[in-house]
Amino acid sequence: MSETVKVAIRCRPISESEKQENQQSVVRVDSTRNEVFLVNPKNGEEKQFTFDYTYPSNSFQKDVYENCAYSLIESVLEGYNSTIFAYGQTGTGKTFTMEGDKDSDENKGIIPRVFDHIFTNIEGSSTVQFLVSCSMIELYNEDVFDLLKPKIREKLDVKEKAGEGFYVKDLSTYDMKSAKECMTMLEAGSKNRKTGETQMNKDSSRSHSIFSIIIETSVKTEDGKELLRKGKLNLVDLAGSERQAKTKAIGQALEEAKKINLSLVCLGKVISGLVQGSKHIPYRDSKLTKLLTDSLGGNTKTLMITNIGPAMKNYDETLNSIRYANQAKNIKNKPKINEDPKDAKLREIQEEIIKLREYLKSLATSSGINPTIFDGDL
Repeated sequence: MSETVKVAIRCRPISESEKQENQQSVVRVDSTRNEVFLVNPKNGEEKQFTFDYTYPSNSFQKDVYENCAYSLIESVLEGYNSTIFAYGQTGTGKTFTMEGDKDSDENKGIIPRVFDHIFTNIEGSSTVQFLVSCSMIELYNEDVFDLLKPKIREKLDVKEKAGEGFYVKDLSTYDMKSAKECMTMLEAGSKNRKTGETQMNKDSSRSHSIFSIIIETSVKTEDGKELLRKGKLNLVDLAGSERQAKTKAIGQALEEAKKINLSLVCLGKVISGLVQGSKHIPYRDSKLTKLLTDSLGGNTKTLMITNIGPAMKNYDETLNSIRYANQAKNIKNKPKINEDPKDAKLREIQEEIIKLREYLKSLATSSGINPTIFDGDL
């Protein structure tokens, strides 16, 4: 079964600096009908767009998560691959949407809520075995770095495995036992991410980041067989698109902006190619599109959250973001449950337990101890 990429639009409030500039809002969101209206400040012409989800400037983090992200996490727990990524102009709230404020229950973003969701589900299940692991990468100036190994700032290669697609070679993964451990990893990785001040955002992300969570499950079927499933969730915070004329970037900042815009242009070409049904989709044009291959047109349930700003001075950028999102909602993926994965770590652990149990039994027998004491849980 195929399903389209789900697309949400989220508009941030007018900022204090925009108020001081007497900027007016050119965006109107009707969340009851999931419609977005954009007014051209030059001629008053209004454009209307419809999406799967829409969130006005007074929307709550909880509502964003429960309405459009919750079901994807449920799917990952069932063994599907899912991707949630935030797209939009610099300074429109992508990192706030994805990460939010860790010190505020009300303002925490999608990723911390994902952690809570996963481990609440695990704690409430007594019949299923779970193994949760995570990794976090940064794509900076078209190079890939492991954000969870900050002291070893080495460029990692993106490789391709036949039948499985692209992956990052030598990327570290860590097994997680709680939402708190996951949060510690996210905070550590986020601190190591490249940020910098631009004319449009004083704390702008100068790189793309992908926080990945792999959830393996094992359950006994009625006929006594073991069913293994493996779901992967990619949580993507894209660096913001910017116009050089507005940012007035020079030197390193200009090079960063060029690379960010280049990878976003490549992403746009992939989206256009998929929507138009092109025979050749240019996934290989950038490392970002290589790593998002499965999320766009592949075996993944995907949610794209497009963040926009309401100020009239950003009308062109807002229109571009909305058009980008309007195209993406026509992409069709073919998600399916990943059953009996060959590389399941859970199976390796279970096999190790069986070997350990047999070894302990042999020791017990040679020592005159009843070996059946090792038949229960270890």
